[in-house]
Amino acid sequence: MGRRRRQLLIVFVLVLLLGFAFYVKLWTIDYRISIEEAQLLRQQFDIANREAMDESAEWRRRYDAEAEKASKCIKELNAIKASIKGNAAGFNKKLEMLQKENLDLLERIETMKQELEEEKLKCSMQQH
Repeated sequence: MGRRRRQLLIVFVLVLLLGFAFYVKLWTIDYRISIEEAQLLRQQFDIANREAMDESAEWRRRYDAEAEKASKCIKELNAIKASIKGNAAGFNKKLEMLQKENLDLLERIETMKQELEEEKLKCSMQQH
């Protein structure tokens, strides 16, 4: 019986040592995998981060280009508005001058019509 116990104890210790060795082997395999996974995750994160930065830079470049175009358009619009305001007074003066000239021409037409009528009367009187 003592021998049987001793054999059981030796078998138990052997199984315990094999179990412990198996556990250590699994733990080192898992540790290597987790280290590799961590490195892989870190690399994927770095790649995703770089892509996000590149995309952000692209959108910023597009925004800057559109902002520059909008700024140019606003400057041109303001220049046109200032030009129109400055020319509005000139346009009004020119319009007034043309209206006066038109009135003068209408008066000349009337006087010429009267002169024409007078000449026609003279011609008709001379023929009679």
